[in-house]
Amino acid sequence: MRDHMRNRVLIAVGMYLFVFLCVCHAAFTEDLSGIPEPMRSSVEQAIAKVKPALVRILVVSADYQGGREVKYESAGSGVIITKEGHVITNHHVAGSATRLKCTLANKDELEAELVGKDPLTDIAVIKLLPDTPREFPTASFGDSSQVRVGNTVLAMGSPMALSQSVTLGVVSNVELVIPEFLSRWGKVEQDGEDVGSLVRWIAHDAAIFGGNSGGPLVTLSGEIIGINEISIGLGGAIPGNLAQKVAEQLIAQGKVSRAWLGVLLQPRLKSLSVDRGVLVSGVLEGSPAEAAGFQSGDILVRLAGQEVDVQYIEQMPGFNQMAADLPIGQPVDAVVLRDGKEVTLTVTPVEREKAAPQQHEFKEWGITARNISTIMAKEMKRPTQDGVLVTSIRPGGPAGEAKPQIAPRDVLVEVNGKPIRNVAELRAATNEILAGKTEPTPVLVGFDRQTERYLTVVKVGIKEIEDPGLEVKKAWLPVKTQVLTRDLAAQMGKPDLTGFRITQVFKNSTAEKAGLKVGDCILAVDGEKLTASAPEDYDDLPQLIRQYREGDTAELTILRGEETLKIPVVLVRAPLLAREMKRYRDRNFEMTVRDITFFDRADRQWAEEQQGVLVEEIQSGGWAAVGRLQTGDLILEIDGEKVADVTSVRQVLERLAAAKPKSVVFKVLRGIYTMFLEVQPRWEAAAITDED
Repeated sequence: MRDHMRNRVLIAVGMYLFVFLCVCHAAFTEDLSGIPEPMRSSVEQAIAKVKPALVRILVVSADYQGGREVKYESAGSGVIITKEGHVITNHHVAGSATRLKCTLANKDELEAELVGKDPLTDIAVIKLLPDTPREFPTASFGDSSQVRVGNTVLAMGSPMALSQSVTLGVVSNVELVIPEFLSRWGKVEQDGEDVGSLVRWIAHDAAIFGGNSGGPLVTLSGEIIGINEISIGLGGAIPGNLAQKVAEQLIAQGKVSRAWLGVLLQPRLKSLSVDRGVLVSGVLEGSPAEAAGFQSGDILVRLAGQEVDVQYIEQMPGFNQMAADLPIGQPVDAVVLRDGKEVTLTVTPVEREKAAPQQHEFKEWGITARNISTIMAKEMKRPTQDGVLVTSIRPGGPAGEAKPQIAPRDVLVEVNGKPIRNVAELRAATNEILAGKTEPTPVLVGFDRQTERYLTVVKVGIKEIEDPGLEVKKAWLPVKTQVLTRDLAAQMGKPDLTGFRITQVFKNSTAEKAGLKVGDCILAVDGEKLTASAPEDYDDLPQLIRQYREGDTAELTILRGEETLKIPVVLVRAPLLAREMKRYRDRNFEMTVRDITFFDRADRQWAEEQQGVLVEEIQSGGWAAVGRLQTGDLILEIDGEKVADVTSVRQVLERLAAAKPKSVVFKVLRGIYTMFLEVQPRWEAAAITDED
C-alpha cells in the first residue's frame, strides 16, 4: 500500500505467482454484451439488488517505519450490510485507517469511522457518518457453505477507485489454501496473524484487481457469499458465512473474542497408523494446553465432544475455527491418542490475545514501538511481557544517536531508574521528563538486546530549529551576473574580454536607477580591471564589492555594444540569504517553513509587499504531504487567517494543535495558481491506554 499504496508480494515461485492484498488498481466496467441471453437477465437482477449497497472507500492509513508514523493513501471496496450504514470490507483496506471517505453508488460522499477490525480473517467493519440520520440500502448474505464448484458468481468492487464495477466468473475451488511448499515464500498475513490459519478461500475466475479488495462476491440471486481478498491468478474470497459472523461480532462489541489453548497442531503424518485426529506438534509453556497435560506427539481425536479429523492442510482452517469458538473460561474435555490409548484431558480455554499490539510513534525518542504480547514474549524467550519493543528507529534521531544506539528489536525496560512496563508508562515518563523543558534532555535508559542488558544515554526531546544568526553584512551590487568565459568572449568577437555580463537588474534598485541593463559587461570597478575568465571565477566581483561599505558609490566600467561607459552605482546592504531566514518545523504536519527573502520575491516576480511563508521541506508520509502541500508552496492563509511570517504561522498552528479541529485549510500560492488544500490530521493523543 505505499506510493502511497502498498502491494505486498506474498508468494513468488516459478513464473511470478503473486498473492497480493489488493490495493493497486486496474479499471473495469460493467459490460454484459458477452453474457449469454438466458443468463443476462439473472445477472442484471443480481446487479440491481447489490449495486446500490456498494461502497468505494478512500483511505488514509498509518504505517510505522524509520522511527515515524507514515501516512499513505489507498483505496478499496466494501458493501453496506445494515440500514444504519455498517460496511464490511477487508482489514487490509481499512484496519489501519486514520481517515475514511466513502462514495456510494449514487455518488454521495460520506465520511466513515472504523468500528472494528479482525486481522486473523482480514475483515473490518466501518460505519458511514451522514450529516443527518438516514437508512441505507443493504445487501444480504447467502449461505456460503452451499457454494459449489462451477457456480456462476459476480465480483463487485471499485478498481482504480474510479467507479463500481462488475465481473463475471465461476467458482473454481471452495477450499483454497496456500500450499505448504509455497508458504515458505510468504503467507497472507495481517498484523502478525496468519489469515490462512482460519480462512479457506472461495476461488473463482471472475476478474478482480486492486481496489476490488473488500468488495462482495455475489451469486446470481444477488446474495453475498464471499468478500474478495486476494488474487493468485484466481480470485480468492473470504467465505461469506465466516465474514458475516466476524462482522456481527465487530458491530456488537468492536472486536472478535476467540478461545486459545496454546497447542500447536498440524495435519497427521502419512506414516501414522491412525485414521482420525490432528497431530499435536508442540505445546507452549504456560499455556492452558500445558496445564491440561497435552504432550508433543499426541493425536487429538475429540474436542468438546466434537470428532476431529485433519488429514489434509485444507482441513486445518475448519478445525481452527471450531477451537476458536470454544467457550472462554469454561473447561472442556479433550481426548488424545497417546501410545495407542485414549487419554481424556480437561483444558480451560483463555481469550486469545492480539499477535502484535498496536504500534505507536514516539517523536521525542525518534522511535516507533509497541507493547509485547504473550506470544511475542514467548518467541523472544522473555520471562514477562514487561517492556516496550522498539520496532523502528529514525536515522539521526535521539535513540539512533545514543551510544550505544538503540536498535529495532531492542526492549526498553527502564528510564532514569524507573521500570517501564508498557507504552503507556513510556509515554507518561516522556511527558514527565520534558515537562517545562525546551531542549532535549539526557536520560539514562536501560534496554535488553536478546540476552544482554545495556545502559545508554538518550537525549529525549525534539530539537527546535536553531536561529542561524545573521552574517556580517557588506555592500552589494543589486544585479546578477555571469562570468565572461573565454569561449563566450570569443563568440562575441572580443577574445581578450574579461569580467562579468549582467543577467538581471533588480527592479527599483540603485543599479536600475543608475541605468545598468541586462547584457552590459562589467570590465572594471573604480578602475580596477576584472580578470574573471572561467566559471570558477564567479565570486570575484561579489568579493570585490564586499570590500566596500554600504552606501559607498562604485564606478563601473561598462561595455554596452561597442560603447564603453562609466556608470556610478550606489552600493546597498546585501539582502538576507535563505539560510539566514527564520524557520519553523511543525511536528504535527511534519513540514518546515521559512520567511521569504528578497531573492524569493525577485526570482518569482512577487510584489514587494507579498507576504506569506515558503514551504521548505515536506516529510513524506506526513499530514502535509497527504494534504498535497509541496515544497516551494507559499502559504498565504491557514484556516482563513492570513500569515505574514514564520512567527504568525507558528502561533496559528500551535493554537490549532490545542483546539484539534477536524480539518485545517491552507491557502497557498503555487506558481501563478492559488489553491485551497484541506488537511484532516489525526492530532497526537494526550495519552496511551494500557489496552493499546
